[in-house]
Parts: sequence; structure tokens; C-alpha cells
Amino acid sequence: MVTLLTVLLFFMVVGAIIAVETKDLLSSIICVGAVGFGVSIAFLFLRAPDIAITQVVVEVLVLVILIRATISRDVTAISGDREFFSMTVSIALLLVIFIFGLEVFKSFPQFREPVFTTMSDASTNTYIQRGLIQTGAANLVTSIILDYRAYDTLGEATVLFTAILGALAILRAKARKRTTDSSEGNSDQ
Repeated sequence: MVTLLTVLLFFMVVGAIIAVETKDLLSSIICVGAVGFGVSIAFLFLRAPDIAITQVVVEVLVLVILIRATISRDVTAISGDREFFSMTVSIALLLVIFIFGLEVFKSFPQFREPVFTTMSDASTNTYIQRGLIQTGAANLVTSIILDYRAYDTLGEATVLFTAILGALAILRAKARKRTTDSSEGNSDQ
């Protein structure tokens, strides 16, 4: 698993370097998206599926917002050798992501076999054995969300709230009309 994480980290670093160095905004956004999805795959390898799901949701929202914001400003046509190179790189990246996805699913336990029965040091065992004593909560799920993982839950909620605010700020149309209407009204006077 360490080898796979190292290879994944290498591809994420390459994607980040391409995102910083490219002149094309859309290519840069796509590379940033590839790095974000690489992070979510790494979270799956590290057995943190809740954080991986949050990463994917936020990544999709951010990509939609960024592509929407840049698609009208950065229109370029691909022609000649660049088309073959970009298609080859895209297919190679999709193949690598597919292989990593297969490796992640191979490491999952069998269906109907809970993870905490196969791993003695799983945090679930601590929650079940000492959750009521340590937290005093009558509901075990509530004690996990609000006591053991409170900072994680707060961080996930903050990230989702910020992504929604960003989407609303970029995609709203009334504010753009008001600013253009008021600037036209000032120029007439």
C-alpha cells in the first residue's frame, strides 16, 4: 500500500506542477481537479471513506464553479500534435486512476464483513467498548459525531458551507445585472 500511495503522490505532484506552469486556464483547472481526486483516492487507501466522499463532493463543486468562471474567458482550439498528446495523456491518467480504484476495492473486506472485526486496532472498537463511559451520551452515533470526531465534523460542515457560498457568489445573475445597471446610470449623468 505504501508503494501505491507513493506513486499516487508522484502523480499528484506532477499534476500540481502542470497546473501551476500551464498557460491555459482550463488545463490548469483540470490538473487541479486531478490532484483533488488523487487526494480522495489517498483517503480511501488510508481507510477514511467519509473524508474521501467529502473531498469528492467539494472537488466536483469547485470544478464546476471554476470551469463556469473560466470557460468564457479562456477559449482555445486544440489542433495538430497537441490533440494527440493530450489524448494520450488523458488516456494514461484514466488508466492510472482505474488501476488505483481497483486496488482500493481489492483491499475492502468481503461484503457483510465489518472492518472492525478484521482490524483489532480499529477506532470502532474503542467507540463501542468505551463510548458510553467516556462521553456519557445515550446515543453512540451522537457521541461519535459530537465528541470523538467533533473537529472533523465541524471542518466538513465548514468546507461544504464555504463551497455553497462560493457557488452562490459566482453563479448568481441578479448582482451582475445590478452592478451593470448602476454603472450605466452613473455614466448618463
